[in-house]
This record gives sequence, structure tokens and C-alpha cells, in this order.
Amino acid sequence: MPLSLLKYNPGIVKDITEYSAGKNGPFWVDGNLIRFKNGYPEKLGGWEKEQINALDTSGSITSTETSLTGIGRRMVFWRADVDGEDRLAVGTHNHLYIIENGAIYDITPLRDKTNDSTTTTEALDDSETEIDLTSVTGFRTAGAVLIGTEVITYTGISTLTLTGCTRGADSTTAAAHDSGAVVTQILIDPITTANESTTVTITDAGHGATTGDWVVISGAAATGGVTADTLNSMGGYQITVSNVNTYTFTVPSAATSTVSAGGGNAVVIKYLVGVSGGLGAQSSDPALGWGIGGWGLEGWNQPRSISASDVSLDNSSWSLSLWGEDLIATVRNGAIYYWDTSAGTNNRAVLVSSLTGADSVPTIARTSIVSFPDRHFIVGGGTSYSTGNVDNMLIRWSTQEDFTNFKPTATNTAGDQRLQIGTKIVAMVSAREETIISSDEAIYGMTFVGAPFIFSFRLLATDAGAAGLNTMISIDGNVFWMGKRNFFRYDGVVKELPCSVQYFVFDRMQKRYIDKVVVGHNKAFKELTWFYVSNDNTAATNPENDSYVTYNYAEDAWSVGTMDRTVWSDSFGAKLVPFAFDPNGFLYNHETGTSDNGAAMNSFIEGSPREISADGTELYMVDKIVPDVTMGANTNLFLYMNTRKYPNATETVKGPFTITSSTEKVSTRAKGRQIALKFESTGATDEWTLGDFRANVRGDGMR
Repeated sequence: MPLSLLKYNPGIVKDITEYSAGKNGPFWVDGNLIRFKNGYPEKLGGWEKEQINALDTSGSITSTETSLTGIGRRMVFWRADVDGEDRLAVGTHNHLYIIENGAIYDITPLRDKTNDSTTTTEALDDSETEIDLTSVTGFRTAGAVLIGTEVITYTGISTLTLTGCTRGADSTTAAAHDSGAVVTQILIDPITTANESTTVTITDAGHGATTGDWVVISGAAATGGVTADTLNSMGGYQITVSNVNTYTFTVPSAATSTVSAGGGNAVVIKYLVGVSGGLGAQSSDPALGWGIGGWGLEGWNQPRSISASDVSLDNSSWSLSLWGEDLIATVRNGAIYYWDTSAGTNNRAVLVSSLTGADSVPTIARTSIVSFPDRHFIVGGGTSYSTGNVDNMLIRWSTQEDFTNFKPTATNTAGDQRLQIGTKIVAMVSAREETIISSDEAIYGMTFVGAPFIFSFRLLATDAGAAGLNTMISIDGNVFWMGKRNFFRYDGVVKELPCSVQYFVFDRMQKRYIDKVVVGHNKAFKELTWFYVSNDNTAATNPENDSYVTYNYAEDAWSVGTMDRTVWSDSFGAKLVPFAFDPNGFLYNHETGTSDNGAAMNSFIEGSPREISADGTELYMVDKIVPDVTMGANTNLFLYMNTRKYPNATETVKGPFTITSSTEKVSTRAKGRQIALKFESTGATDEWTLGDFRANVRGDGMR
């Protein structure tokens, strides 16, 4: 018989039987780490780790590799005009970072109760017992401050004045100070260590912290064998609260002696925005009460277990927007912060409400975005201007060109609008001069129209809400998103996106963690990829994304596979390839090389069973396969020939047969009514693209 062409349609189909996929396509039925280009499958490009350097206690860049603290949830890349530097802002579930020149800087905001700095408003001699300050925000009612090298204790605060001051405290020398001198609140010997223990205890009366919060210490001297560099770590420490006055954290190396009060007389402790401010929840599992679920599903009179739930709650995340070359960062269910590029990387983000001229800024928000091209700062699900209460379906916007002013007046464009369908705002993206807003149930379009209404709102679709904050993306004016059980596209009209792996993905997904899904774009290959937590992830607590589903909108083809990425960004500016963070906080440049950071990549694609004869009754012998493949010189591609007599019969596997760039044919001698091909590579240097394979077949009877 003449050679038979073994051609498959692009895309993976998993929502029908493999036999049906062969009869109706034929289609590919499984794969990993492959993509479709010009109708044919090829191995994905590799990825390489990009080293991020840590800082020492003085803030200088070291050569020590470090990673994010926390799980990356959102990021944005830009180049600042003020200095021409490329910057990457990354929000994790408990921190906010800037990565610049290969080093990482912690710009996580400080909570209101913090040992921050202020300045004097008048010159001081060495004996004055009252000190006038610019601000006393966050200062304790009694405590100690540091001006220069002088420690000063005080017993009270009157308006902006420290009273009852003792000069030259704790064996320091009283000195004169100029007006405008920096005043930093400090703790004196707050550190306790225990011999051979890695637990450090901090005493800070009325600290106001919560277990899971983070603290950053500076100015501490070595205590109990724990070095100053360790105590003053730039990354800080996550704490466990003991009581209202003390808490503990763990250091890498155990103390060598017990010290009950150490650290010196100039210890500065800064408390980062934490649990009470919306940060710190890597996973937010619901508390499920009695009666949840079907009758008799679990123990009588017992709450339903989390493992049996498909209820999803919000984990900690961010919305990151650029205002010119500066950053606006909104903690989901927290406050809105601003980071000024010109202030430098040693400065932290601050509350927008604290900026000069700020007016009526929402104190809590779910998400935020800058509208284009009109430049309003839009907040979804925040505190109401009229009542001050949180309304999760409320849209508020600032006046045009001023993200700090949310107070509506007759002379500005600030305002608000409550949406009706849904219980909470989930996500917002920009698309063709309108903002697309998703509640948990509906999709709205928000368009700038000018006075008197400022914005118009259109209900675009119901029963089409996005699954999570990071599941929606805008590409060239079109918007794509993952819903709770399907995928959608908006190109002027909301449409359900046909998906050949829909049931496979959603049945495989741990839906209580659907809020962790993140979508990424790879414009070079016209791909959208959603990363999710699968049922294969057996982590007992806080599982993170381990699998993906990809839609190629140029090929209209879907693919699936395994990869652990929690946040993704497409190539932009100086970043010539897509880049992403894994759950361990390491940054990888994708479409780089052919390996998994030097390790092998297990890539494969498997075709549906195909019947040689039209009616599928006759057995055939497949003598040989003639390959058509473009591959690198160091590539070994393995071919498997799988045959069956009937759709539900046991499969016979022939192979692997090795294909190299010089292979002309593969002798298979496989017999069956149906044949299926599988191609696989397992090396670190493999790169290949399949073409049209042909098979030499001959009749071999009816049985």
C-alpha cells in the first residue's frame, strides 16, 4: 500500500473519548510542555533562573542569591524617566518589592503603629526637657528616641511635643541639635535570647502586632551570640505573638548564651503592613459550618472538612498600577499605597491618604486600576464616601489626573457608582478606551463620557464573572478570562470561549484555591496561559500552582501541562522574553535555552487512535514510520507506536524508537485496527517541531 499520511489537527482534545477524538479530528489527546505553531506541535522553549541579589544590613548590594519572601501574586515592569532605570515591582502575599539592577529592595508599607522617624521643629540645647516635633504619628505615649547619637527618654506627649525628657539617657551624652534634626523612636535592650535556641523574644509594650505579621529590626547589637547582621536582616522576620507586650521569631542559628535584656540602646523596630492590613494569607480557607454539603457526606454534627470543600475565599494579593513612573499598590481588602520612584529604593511605599492634598481616599479597597486614556484612578469594592462603610460592589474614582482626591465636587470629576449584579468586585482591566469590570457574577463596561455623568456603565453579561483577581487579561483591546467553570472572551461582545480541555481542567483543579489562578501572555507565540492548583498537588497546606492550560488565540488551539508559576509577565522593554516567579520566589526568564534551568524537560505529545481502514474492521500491520521533524543537533526524539484492536481493548505499546536529525525511517512492525503515535523528549538539549509523518501499512486480515 502507499504511504499513509498521519496528520493531526492543532490542539489537544480531552473532553471526549480518545477514539472519538480520532474519528472527529484526528486530534492530539495529551501533552506536556508543548505548543502549537502553524498548526504543528513543538517543544516549549526552556527557562533559566535570573539571580536576584540580596542587600546587607547597610543596604549595599551583595553577591548572595536571594528570593522573594512570600508567594508572588502580582508584578509590573517599567522604565523610569527620572533615571532611566528598569524596575520590577512584585507583590507577594506578605511583601512588596522593587527589583532594580539585579538587587531586591523591600518597599512593603509600614503599618500606622510603627517606630518611624520625624524631625524637630526648633533647635535644642543639651538640657531642654521638651522636644517639639513635626509629627508624633506612631510614637508611644512614653518611650525613648534617638537624635544623632543621643538617647532621650520621655514620659508623655502633648500635641506635637515630647514631655518629661531625660537627656543623655542610657550612658549617652546630651548634646545640642539643629532644627530639622532626625528623631527616631527606639527601644532600649528589647531582645531576649536563650542558650542553644533559635527563638528570639522582643519586648515592645503595646506592640499591636498579630501572629503572622513581619518586623524589620535595625540598630541592634549582637545579643547572646546572635550576630548583629542576623538581627538586623534586611528581610525581617515573621512573628508569633506571645502577649500584648512580647512576641517571638526564629533566627537561622541558635544563640550561644542566655540574655534577658540585650540589643543595645538604639534598636529600631518597624512593623510592616500585615494581617490586620490585608496581607499575610497565603491561602484563605473557609470555615465550614454544620450542614454544609449533601446529607451524610461527612461526620454527623461535624463541620465539613476543608479538603471536601470547593468554596474559595480571597488570599492576600495586590493590584499594581503605574502613575507615570511611580507605583500605586492596592492591598486586596486593604489600603492603597504609593511609591515615589524619585525617592529611591530605600524608601517604602506610603499611604495615598497620607500624601499632601489627599482627600477622601478609600481606606479599604478590593482592586484598583488607572483608566485609559482619561487617567482616573478607579477603585473597585471599597469604603463609601457617604457612609465610610465597605461596599464590595461600589466603584469609586478619583478626579481626573489626581489619584489622591476622591471627594466629589461640582468642579472635579470624582464620583462613584454601585453595581447591582454580584456580591463583590473581582477584577478590572483596560480594553479599547473602556474599563472592563468583573463582579463574581457579571461583566460591566465602564466608559469615560465626561460631565455631568463622567462615566457610563453597561451590563455586558451575567453568569460570566471572573474566577479571581488575576484571571483576567487584556490583549490588543480584547479581554480574556477564566470563569468558575469555563473561559470567556470580550471583543465588543462577551462570548464563551470554546475549550477542548474545559472539563479536564476544571475537574482537575482544586477549586477552593481557584483564587490563586494567574494568567500570563506570551505575545511572541500568541499564547494565554492560566496556571492553577491541580488535584495532583498533595501539599497538606497552602498548595500553589503546579499546572497550566494554554490557549493559542492565533491557532485557536488548547494545550495543557505541568509548571509551577504563581505570577507571570510578558516581555517588555529591556525584558526581551517572558518572565515568571515560582512558588519558591525565584525568577525565571522563559523562552531561553532548551532546559529547565539546566535540568531535563519532559515534553511529549500523544495523538488519538486512528483507524487505517474506513470501517475499522480490518487489522493492519504498520511496517515503518517516515518521520518529518525539524530538530536540533543534540536532540533525541522518542517515538511510541500504540495499537489497539478495539477502543476499550488493552493497548499494545511499541517503542521507544529513537529519532534523530538523520533518521530516514523507523521500522515498527506494529499490528492493530487503530494506531496512535506518541512523541517524547527527556533531555536538556532537546528542541523539535513535528511535521507530517507517514506510515507504511498493509492489510493483515480480520483478526
